[in-house]
Amino acid sequence: MREQVWERRLTSALSGDGQEPALVLVEGDAGMGKSRLVHRLLELPRARAVARLVVTFQASGAFVVADPLGGPEPTSPGVRLTACQALEALLASTRPALLVAEDLHHADDDCLALLRAQLREPPAPFAAVLTYRPEQLRSPGLPLGRAVDYPARLSVVRRRLEPLDEERVRSVAGESLGARRCPQEFVGRLRQRSGGVPQVVVDLVRMLWDAAERTGRECFSARDVDEAGVPVRLAELVLDRTAALPEAYRPIVWAAAVLDEPAGAGDLAAVAGFGGDTGRTALIAALEGSALRETSEGRYGFAVPLAASALYAELPGPVRERLHHRAAAMLAAREPVPWARIARHWRGGGRTEDWLRAAEHLVNEDEAAVALLEKALDVGGLPPDKRGRLALTLARGAVLGRRSDGTARVLRGIVEDPALPAADRGEIRLELGLLLHHRKRRFEEGRTELRRAAHELAEAQRPALAARAMAALANPFFPGASLAENVTWLERAEAAADASGDRVARTATRACRATVLMNTGDLEAWRLVARLPRDSADRASRQQVARGLCNTANGAVYLGHYRRAAGLLSEGIELAARSGAPFLERVGRGTALFRDWLTGRWDGLAERCTGLVAEDGSASDARVVLALLALAKGDWEAVRDWLPRGVPPSPPALRETDRADEAERAYESCEAPVAATAAGAHIRLLLARQDVESAAEAAASAWAWLGRKGVWVWGAELAPWVVEAHTRAGQRELGRRVVAEFTAGLTGRDAPSATAALLWCRAVLAEADGEWEEARSRFQQSGAAYAGLPHPYARALMAEGAGRCALLLGERAEGSGVADEAAAELIRCAGELTDLGAVWDAARVRATLRTYRPAAQRRPPGRPAYAQRMSPREGEVAELAATGLTNREIAATLYLSPRTVEQHVARAMRKLGIASRQGLAKEVARIRPASGERDGAGDGASDTP
Repeated sequence: MREQVWERRLTSALSGDGQEPALVLVEGDAGMGKSRLVHRLLELPRARAVARLVVTFQASGAFVVADPLGGPEPTSPGVRLTACQALEALLASTRPALLVAEDLHHADDDCLALLRAQLREPPAPFAAVLTYRPEQLRSPGLPLGRAVDYPARLSVVRRRLEPLDEERVRSVAGESLGARRCPQEFVGRLRQRSGGVPQVVVDLVRMLWDAAERTGRECFSARDVDEAGVPVRLAELVLDRTAALPEAYRPIVWAAAVLDEPAGAGDLAAVAGFGGDTGRTALIAALEGSALRETSEGRYGFAVPLAASALYAELPGPVRERLHHRAAAMLAAREPVPWARIARHWRGGGRTEDWLRAAEHLVNEDEAAVALLEKALDVGGLPPDKRGRLALTLARGAVLGRRSDGTARVLRGIVEDPALPAADRGEIRLELGLLLHHRKRRFEEGRTELRRAAHELAEAQRPALAARAMAALANPFFPGASLAENVTWLERAEAAADASGDRVARTATRACRATVLMNTGDLEAWRLVARLPRDSADRASRQQVARGLCNTANGAVYLGHYRRAAGLLSEGIELAARSGAPFLERVGRGTALFRDWLTGRWDGLAERCTGLVAEDGSASDARVVLALLALAKGDWEAVRDWLPRGVPPSPPALRETDRADEAERAYESCEAPVAATAAGAHIRLLLARQDVESAAEAAASAWAWLGRKGVWVWGAELAPWVVEAHTRAGQRELGRRVVAEFTAGLTGRDAPSATAALLWCRAVLAEADGEWEEARSRFQQSGAAYAGLPHPYARALMAEGAGRCALLLGERAEGSGVADEAAAELIRCAGELTDLGAVWDAARVRATLRTYRPAAQRRPPGRPAYAQRMSPREGEVAELAATGLTNREIAATLYLSPRTVEQHVARAMRKLGIASRQGLAKEVARIRPASGERDGAGDGASDTP
């Protein structure tokens, strides 16, 4: 039953004329939140207004009276009484309308009989809440010891507290650790190991927080959960329950701890060493004592999987090894043989040779297998040939499959081993380089390994693998290398692939050439993409095709071919999923999010982005989209939080001598096109905050970096803000140089988005030169180009620029009608931006509108009477304040003084009944000024301080 339903039932039972008393039985395991629920119940207004008695039974048989929220003081008997007598006296003296009894499973028979009698003849009004652990009831299913003859008028409901699902675990972890530090794999493991028990989740999160404080960890992983340890509360509980069992039966619980996964009764008995009916008897005792739980039909284990670790840690070594030996022997008889599980048990039993022999049979797609391989490779003294075979098993497909944070460290240790066969070293180094490049975002380190791998593989006469290394070095997305260098590696890769005759190598280089051409705006790319072998018989070739489709789709999005990119993206994501490449699937989803931002599909976009970031903390596309959304909404602090780390640098924080090096490192933190877009967002943020000098420095750094890369089409989301920063800083000559370089770089390129951006750049220059007619024309041309893509946000910004220039032209030629036309366009523009969700941009456009008001729209003298509702200006200021902007930042946006903004905020808060700025966001969303007022010219109030 939903909480609000039974809460209403309790409230109704406690009302003055309540004729239907209510009983709520709340059951849940230890740590499920029963006491927290009771505390919330006692906070209900009706619960605070009646006489009430709150008691908590203890394991000793006694009870305590606990009513932290007040209520009538119970009388204390003057003589020593039994628990039942004391409870009876309290009930008689307090005459509670609300009775709360916690931990009913500890109550003795006499107290239970007294409570049954109370419920058989409840007064009116009356409500009772009884909490208990169902697994510890002396009579299963009977919290009051026996069936109760409830009267017909008593409403009786049972509320079973369920474990937290993954979404609620994410919420708990995100609240304490920060949502951005909690990727999907981390949350999933936290949910799995805690069993979703709220108290265990909270305790684990606290332990992880403490560890992060010591190590400075910025993002958590599944391995962090495994290495966090066992919370004290949980460890003591499982050890206590195991110790309470008869000594002869405890091995059944030890067997469950060693297996560390739900198992059948026969398996538990075999590992425990029980024969005949002994295993069944021991299992029943463990279930009755709550040491174990039937987790699913016919499967038994711990209610909280992490409890196994607490018990396992306390087992004596010889006992533990014997249990592992039995488990390995039992599993070896299975078909197919579960090598990963067997390897784990041989390792736990101290049988190193058997463990390593089993490890050779492992495949590298299972998470547990990957962990075992890493541990096996950390063992010293392995023969070089065996070490090489195990390393190759771990390395192959590392970038596409499941890998832990430690995989790169293990592989690096392997490739530096001089005893490793040379042929194996090159292949392992190739996978290490790809892993660093794609998954770890350690681009320069990855390129170093890939260059060495290409050389080693070529020397070892393995041209197919050498071609793969060279193709990776040819990928233009990765920073640090110029386009010319990428093309050189591409040509070498194609030659090596042709020499090898290997189908996968040829497919990889064909996909790479299509990627290079698409990302440079070469029309030949489309023909190459169409010819990629999507239906290849072998999985490795299909993975290379999926990579090519996702990469060319990404390039098509940055070019501005949004519709054509959608088809490639759909194919690429589907093929990545079908060929077992989850990494590529996430890459495709990131591209889709960026396309959604460009094409104005903003509804739910932030949620989709945070979902991908939760799955993959390094999802740079999603992070940049979140930054762009935050910028449009005016949430400027969030912009800095979401931009990829270090992109671009904040010049004022650096010494002059350090800025060039720091700027270069900044653009190495994510893929090159993403870095260019992020740099544009950062420059615009600096301009919005009126930090023009820093914006110009960041612009110069970003443009120089793009020039060294040489892929000019990626300047579409950067170039206009670079030119804007230079012109605002009085550096028009630098702005002209940028436009000239951009023009030359786009010559002969098929790049609709960059072409529209070039028109925008020229409009900015013309406006800075006071050539408003030309600037207006350029803005309109750019807006038409953006409309054709479509890129509605950029189109609206072009409409704003054209309108702004038209208003300036109108001042020169009064009566021409130009300004009136511009005002109408700006009103439409503000509406479009508002519909998108660009609150900050819309407010800026409306502020521009107020600089022009034709006579027909002017109000008669005097202020309008808004009484207790917000004026349009107050609503506008409140909207921006709700995003977190300071008064000074709002003033810069709306062309007001900070003092005026302060007055508007104060009036808005008073009219909305809000005591702080933090409460504005919710109220502003609920009470928004009417669109006619919002998009008009304002309330006519003076904006001067």
